[in-house]
Amino acid sequence: MNRSLFFSTLFRFLLAAIAVALACSLLPSQLWLVKVLVGIVAVLVCAVLQLQLTRRMLKPIQSSAARVGLEVFPPQPVLYTDLEPLARLLSETSSDIGGKLRRADESRRELEALLDSMQDAVVAVDSSGRIQWTNEKMRRLMTGNAVSGSVRIGHALVQTIRDPEVLACVKDVLEHRAVRARRALSLLPGSIFEVNASPMPGGGAVAVLHDITRIEEVERTQKDFVANVSHELRTPLTSIAGYVETLLDHETLSPQAREFLNTILKNASRMHRLTEDLLILAKAESGDKEIHRVPVAADVLVNDAVKAVAGLVRDSDAQLEMGALSITEVVADSDAILQVLTNLIQNAIKYGNPRNGTPPRVLVSAEKSRNHPNAILFRVRDFGMGISSEHLGRIFERFYRVDKARSRELEGTGLGLAIAHHIVHAHGGTIWAESELNRGSTFCFTLPESRREP
Repeated sequence: MNRSLFFSTLFRFLLAAIAVALACSLLPSQLWLVKVLVGIVAVLVCAVLQLQLTRRMLKPIQSSAARVGLEVFPPQPVLYTDLEPLARLLSETSSDIGGKLRRADESRRELEALLDSMQDAVVAVDSSGRIQWTNEKMRRLMTGNAVSGSVRIGHALVQTIRDPEVLACVKDVLEHRAVRARRALSLLPGSIFEVNASPMPGGGAVAVLHDITRIEEVERTQKDFVANVSHELRTPLTSIAGYVETLLDHETLSPQAREFLNTILKNASRMHRLTEDLLILAKAESGDKEIHRVPVAADVLVNDAVKAVAGLVRDSDAQLEMGALSITEVVADSDAILQVLTNLIQNAIKYGNPRNGTPPRVLVSAEKSRNHPNAILFRVRDFGMGISSEHLGRIFERFYRVDKARSRELEGTGLGLAIAHHIVHAHGGTIWAESELNRGSTFCFTLPESRREP
């Protein structure tokens, strides 16, 4: 209790005691009951006065406490000087909190305006899957959608969006607290959406729906164009190569004419290989090529690939070695994986030459992967010049070449790694390259193990 309050209370009780004593002394001793009543009335009067004093004292403090964070206001006058620091502190605190709340509200409005201006639909849900917020694009997307319903804040996401991929993606994020991505085909009739969902720090998740319908149409048109052009080029190229070979059989040709015809045949053959690779790539990208996956031992795939490139190994004097080979079965299309392995081995022989006069050396292996559970890791390693780090992220792109001059010299089409990339991913595996300059390169890919009961 502060000093002002203590002395005020003591002073009032002393006045009350004096008043009671004077009143009782004036009354006869026989009127003891009246004396008691007078004492009670005096105490009640003192209590009422004290209550009024307390209310007057606490009124500015209660006013400050009630208005903390709501608005800025000047300090209220107080009855006792000992309470002025407290009232002043509350007033300053309310001003500070009010400013922070205003800035937070401005930031929230700016964020909402930014999200509303996005071309992608955004929806946020809480930990139980109920919608907490959506942007304008999401509201327009759902309004009038016959497949889905209108957006209703506080309702379950399943009541607004019926697409199973979107719901499964958000559910997976809520359960595992990890970023997930899927493709939604039935959210809006005739449209394809890429769904990316991420967990929020305070619980719940946020999903972003990106319309990729136009992109898919353009890519499909490009693939169809490439496939059609490649198909149309096969017949004339075959005819050109056939006629040139027929002309080369004539013994009366001059040396110059024979040289010209050999050049024509060489380029026609290269264009024929290019069209064949383009057709294979177009089928792999479109998914039209059926993949017949069956259990097959990993070592069998490697041995078949080594036999397939035996002629190239012999002609180039290369050293083809086999490392650790696992007998574990993988689920794969033997012909497709054989194409991947032979392609990687041929590249290792062609581009893995150390350029110091020594023949190229290639090491092929297939063993269990530590970093990829339930998968077999295939490796094709060369000991050549290696690949710079800036090329590693792009070597699986179509027509991308690390050394363009050398690639054309070795009659490469620039599509082999792109074909391998699509085949491996169609099997549910991953493919990548590791390299160090002057120490060679290693091309790796994984295939899922077979779960067939022994």
